[in-house]
Amino acid sequence: MSQGDGVEVGSTPLATRDDNALQGHWLLARLGKRVLRPGGVELTHKLLALAEVGDRDVVELVPGLGRTAAEIIERRPRSYVGAEQDPAAAAAVRSIISGYGDVRVADAAATGLPDASADLVVGEAMLSMQSDNAKRAIVTEAARLLRHGGRYAIHELALTPDELPNDVKTDIRQALAKAIKVNARPLTIAEWQHMLAEHGLLVDHIETAPMALLQPRRLISDEGILGVLRFAKNVLTHRDARRRVFHMRRTFRKHRDRLIAVAIVAHKPEEQ
Repeated sequence: MSQGDGVEVGSTPLATRDDNALQGHWLLARLGKRVLRPGGVELTHKLLALAEVGDRDVVELVPGLGRTAAEIIERRPRSYVGAEQDPAAAAAVRSIISGYGDVRVADAAATGLPDASADLVVGEAMLSMQSDNAKRAIVTEAARLLRHGGRYAIHELALTPDELPNDVKTDIRQALAKAIKVNARPLTIAEWQHMLAEHGLLVDHIETAPMALLQPRRLISDEGILGVLRFAKNVLTHRDARRRVFHMRRTFRKHRDRLIAVAIVAHKPEEQ
């Protein structure tokens, strides 16, 4: 799922009134869910620790509504630039990182930033929602932005095990697409590694966590008690949204043995 944080409802997809039409991550955000990463806050913390944010020039691809941007700023990078295609979301992130960086309205696959301008590129919960060609275009852009020795840090949904038959992968992807109304195409961990390697990026670290986005324990860990109560109240008082959330939860539970969250940090090798 795509990441999220608190933001006023305006011209973003959160303003859409039809709960049945919203993509799953926007629906959950509209209902008050602030953390929408497959591995939760804990896996994000591990990712950023392994990526070593401090005193680095950081580019974040698709910061969404700014939760990870705030956590990056707390780790005192040398600079921060976000690339966010949605103007309202970009404005929301600017308010969060005000005085510490900037956010440009740009596609993750074509940021317009200079070559070799980043020590660290971060992308959370966004590649999984892209087609295979779009994934490659975004990873190509990340590799272009990195200086030699720089790192690419991602937090995504994965299929498990690596040997999962193709027909099972297809069934899971179709079930996810129906539940969250996004043509989600998560890869196995081996496939994620292969995609990074295709773009000259060498994997240094892999961390995993259960995909438990809507499970009670994860909800409390990510949102806190008050956040869970707010989210639960909104779910229970909006019939169409409740139906959608329960459908998502059933889908995640049905495939829980085949879905996992993964955080990967890779680096661009030094020039030979």
